[in-house]
Amino acid sequence: MVNKNTALSGLSILLIEDDPSSSSRIESGLKNFGAHVHTALTALEASEILSREQIHVILVSLTLTDEKCLGLIKDYKARRHDTLFYLLAEQNYCHVEPVEESVRQILDDCFPRPLDVERFAGIVGASFGRPRTSTSLSVIEPLSVKAKPYFIFRSYTMRLALSNLPQIAASEQTVLISGETGTGKELVARAVHMLSPRSDGPFVPINCGAIPESLIESELFGHEKGAFTGALKSRKGKFESAHNGTLFLDEIGDMPLILQIRLLRVLEDGELYRVGGDKRIPVNVRVITATHTDLEGAVGNGLFRKDLYYRLNVLRVHLPPLRGRIDDIPVLALHFLERTFDEMGHSKPYPAFSPETVHLLQQYQWPGNVRELRNIMTRVATLLPPDTKRIFPMHILPHLGEIKSPESEPDILPSSEGIFIPKGTPIDEAEELLIQEALKQTDGNRTQAARLLGISLRTLRRKLNK
Repeated sequence: MVNKNTALSGLSILLIEDDPSSSSRIESGLKNFGAHVHTALTALEASEILSREQIHVILVSLTLTDEKCLGLIKDYKARRHDTLFYLLAEQNYCHVEPVEESVRQILDDCFPRPLDVERFAGIVGASFGRPRTSTSLSVIEPLSVKAKPYFIFRSYTMRLALSNLPQIAASEQTVLISGETGTGKELVARAVHMLSPRSDGPFVPINCGAIPESLIESELFGHEKGAFTGALKSRKGKFESAHNGTLFLDEIGDMPLILQIRLLRVLEDGELYRVGGDKRIPVNVRVITATHTDLEGAVGNGLFRKDLYYRLNVLRVHLPPLRGRIDDIPVLALHFLERTFDEMGHSKPYPAFSPETVHLLQQYQWPGNVRELRNIMTRVATLLPPDTKRIFPMHILPHLGEIKSPESEPDILPSSEGIFIPKGTPIDEAEELLIQEALKQTDGNRTQAARLLGISLRTLRRKLNK
């Protein structure tokens, strides 16, 4: 949490906002963090302040970004290069098409209404050298040097999920990898293979859900000439192709029950029969399987054999969804973005994310997980306007699905309603009354209540836990 009274200490902030109630709330919040705040309702008032004051930060409402106001800010930044310029937009962040080009050339970041003053203070404070608890884009060293080429992460959740990977790779036992679609299950399987003594052998993947039921038996175990219509010659299956290596069976839960029996027999005996053949063929294969479904539930429903489940689930790796490892989102996003720029032949330095863009990426739920993040960063890099120096929320939002955040609420409690706080009420009691009223107005929704009060959800939770 940002330290109040120190985060913005010594900084002079100009707030240009034409909504008096919003201006008053933001001014009060910034002063709580030690800032010296000047307010202006118009560009003319702002001009007078800038002519006589040294301003470190300019925060402007999107409604006031006409050419006159932008020209004023450009002139001031030309004289004082270290002055920061932030835009206060609506909940949809940056629908600034009419002035997008002129804005983005001088913009440092864009924040949605109602302004989260605590997060704003942390970002501004960090820009002027104050420490803050935030998301740095530096990559923490992975769990081992060998694993480094395969994974980019720094979250404790992911570190815990992969903590036993070297021991798992060194083993010859079967491995079951679980996790939602797009979490990187095949990547983990390849890493296990490459870190294992079988790394010189083949890695053969097959998706059990992508092959018609009538063909999957032949795909896995091969067939002899004439075994069925169209079998014009003998053919090896995936098991034989993976001899002395690793066979990766993705979406194992989609395998038909009749084939589960054959798979179990191959795992137990280390040999197979091709379809239409009577010759036993020995195979030396390590099997890694993956699923996005609940295999235990499938066993209970009679859709998956219990004996095969226990044979496959010897060593287990469960990959968390991307929304459960938000510390990894910025480093992964940056990796995919820069990889696309590199593939496109762009020269460095590449555009960087603004802090509010990082926050936006971490707020999104990522139903498609890492795969979705990769695809969106590829799209952003490909469609980014030329000469862009910084990536703002306006560049990301068109490519995202629904952001699961509350609709825009008013900056303060409605003037038609209120509460009575008797004279002499201690500040802690008055604060509690305000919190309870906000919770009442939002039907107990803490996120909306925090927005009404102009504080972060974390701050509200802390106060409620007192």
